[in-house]
Amino acid sequence: MNDISQSPQRRQIAPGGQRSLLPSPEQRERLRKRRAFKDHLSRYGIGIAGIGVVAALAMIFVYLFSEVAPLFRSATVDPQASYSVPGVDADDELVHLSLERYNQLGTSFSQLGNVTFFETEDGAIRTQFELPIPEQATTTAVATAVANANAVAYGFDNGQVSLGVLEYELSYPDNLRHIEPDLALPLGDEPITLDEAGRAIEVLGVQVSDRGTYIAAATEDGELLLASFQRRENLMTGEVSIEQDTVTLPAFDGEPRQILIDGRFRHLYVGDDGGRIHHYDIGNLDNVDYLGAVQVTDQGQVTRMAYLNGTVSIIAGTSDGQVRQYFPVRQSGGQHSLEHIRDFARYQGAITHIEPEYNRHGFLVGDDQGYLGIHHTTAGQDVFQARMTEGPLSRIAVSPVNTMALIVDDQRQLQRAEVANRHPDISLSSLWGKVWYEGRSEPRYIWQSTASTDAFEPKMSLMPLTVGTLKAAFYAMLFATPLALMGAVYTAYFMTPKLRGKVKPTIEIMEALPTVILGFLAGLWLAPFIEGSLPAVFSVLLLMPLAMLAFAYAWSRLPEGIRRLAPEGWEAALLVPVILLVGWFCVAMSPHLEIWLFDGNMRQWLTDIGIVYDQRNALVVGIAMGFAVIPTIFSIAEDAVFNVPRHLTQGSLALGATRWQTVLGVVLPTASPGMFSAVMMGFGRAVGETMIVLMATGNSPIMNFNIFEGMRTLSANIAVELTETAVGSSHFRVLFLAALVLLAMTFVVNTLAEIIRQRLRKRYSSL
Repeated sequence: MNDISQSPQRRQIAPGGQRSLLPSPEQRERLRKRRAFKDHLSRYGIGIAGIGVVAALAMIFVYLFSEVAPLFRSATVDPQASYSVPGVDADDELVHLSLERYNQLGTSFSQLGNVTFFETEDGAIRTQFELPIPEQATTTAVATAVANANAVAYGFDNGQVSLGVLEYELSYPDNLRHIEPDLALPLGDEPITLDEAGRAIEVLGVQVSDRGTYIAAATEDGELLLASFQRRENLMTGEVSIEQDTVTLPAFDGEPRQILIDGRFRHLYVGDDGGRIHHYDIGNLDNVDYLGAVQVTDQGQVTRMAYLNGTVSIIAGTSDGQVRQYFPVRQSGGQHSLEHIRDFARYQGAITHIEPEYNRHGFLVGDDQGYLGIHHTTAGQDVFQARMTEGPLSRIAVSPVNTMALIVDDQRQLQRAEVANRHPDISLSSLWGKVWYEGRSEPRYIWQSTASTDAFEPKMSLMPLTVGTLKAAFYAMLFATPLALMGAVYTAYFMTPKLRGKVKPTIEIMEALPTVILGFLAGLWLAPFIEGSLPAVFSVLLLMPLAMLAFAYAWSRLPEGIRRLAPEGWEAALLVPVILLVGWFCVAMSPHLEIWLFDGNMRQWLTDIGIVYDQRNALVVGIAMGFAVIPTIFSIAEDAVFNVPRHLTQGSLALGATRWQTVLGVVLPTASPGMFSAVMMGFGRAVGETMIVLMATGNSPIMNFNIFEGMRTLSANIAVELTETAVGSSHFRVLFLAALVLLAMTFVVNTLAEIIRQRLRKRYSSL
């Protein structure tokens, strides 16, 4: 027989000699250690999981910041090499400098008509051409078309002009890129006479487009001439002819210094020696109108003028270092007036050169103190400014891809510099402030990120998208919150458990309905229905509550025996026929109300009184998104109301309070933290909703809270445009910024909601 006292797994012996069912001390110790291990495992596991969630959220922020941060990096200009300007001798003068898009070849134009293509790496000459220059003539004026258009015109002292256009042929022999430059002469191999009187051309302006060529000139006696050239080719013989039409422009007081012509051949500007810019309407050469002048500076002269990309905005530099932007604005009478838009950082010396960037609304500026600056008009910011040379900067050329600049001083010394300036068009003011965009009559908030041409000025204000997000969420919550909260209170406190067991799961299962289905129904069925039955919508809003109150009052006045036929807690089922009947009545009466009150068309009536109505509008979004939000708010709020301790409600009823007094005085304060959380959860769902607002609105980024107009939200805009934008572009990064704003918005709202919820819990914890 085994000795029990020596057994390692002995059990306690109960009185009477029977084996005890209680665990032995050793077993209790093992169980205690096992529970302690599980407790530690759970505690650390849950802690690690919580930290993981926080880390994941933080990583989302970090990733979004990494995509957004480059938008706000400063520009840099890093000189790489220096050499004398190729093709320009000591007895010659550099009159124009350009770069091709691959940064391999630069081109210098000399006053004697020499066109030299050179390697930007070391200045080695690749090839040279000569522009046609009249015998015994001297170059008196030179003009270029627009930013990097590669068209250069020469004016001579005998009244003639020559035009040359740079061309590049790209090939890949042996899989290596080879650029073959050429000089085209679109107006022929010989100079063309602009002034029949043979007067010297002192100032020249040129513009080349697919519509033809315009050249304007100021002669030595101050007369202004404008000539249009059309190239005609005979389809049978292939013979090319040039048709020329020359007109004289109205004169003004002052001496012309520079001439600009826009790309649509509508506007011509002349800067004079008195600090003014004169404006001409040249849309009709048979009737050129002088539209007046603007005073750029009272203390100096306009030393340089240049068109920005798109030939709408003018950048004017003055002898006292001012840099200003102007563009024509349509007035109420239909004419355009040149308006001062904005100023940029002032320079220490006179402005010697302004070079526009090729595919965006930025430009480079040089002054006679050797300073180089980079600016952008849409962002309204001064991106870069530093002293590059000891003497004046005479010429600047910038690459079409804005990654390289050639800088020439007054000693014909050229610097090749790498330029890092990826996103100058983005600033806090362009994202959140009003911007005066080209073609607009005043500063506005606008989102219009892309267009068909590079001349388009991107408009990337996040204000319309943010307002649209709040607008959609506001109307959705306006529709959903009262229904969800009141439904939750009634279901949890007044409804019979059997009916509650059917209603609550039914509403909660609505949350599983895909929002794309709701958006589809809202866009293709609900929006046309509301448009065709507008009086019914407002009739329902007015008559439905009145009908429900009237039915409740009538029910309360019925004999008690009749009222007892409906079991307690089932009264809501009696309202279903009333709701259906009132809804049917409102829809049936809608056409008659429209005829009686709105002349047969309520939409047109709204338009006549100045209210814009779009078919897919905030009303449609509010109803559709409200159905998506109601289950979230209802479920959380109903649980909060249902979990109010029974002893509180029973105590209130025992003290003589009615059920409604108990609801208002006890249930709602106690459940308020949970109900508030429900509303905030619903708001977060509404803010982040994408498919419903994408399909049920016109996606118009407008700045108003008109319930009859649409909107564009941050989430819908990201879904629409992210797949179409170039990776790494300003547009791409601004969309990530929109995502960051959306995430920050929901984070802040949820944080505030949690703070308020905790305060409500603390306030009513004594209950």
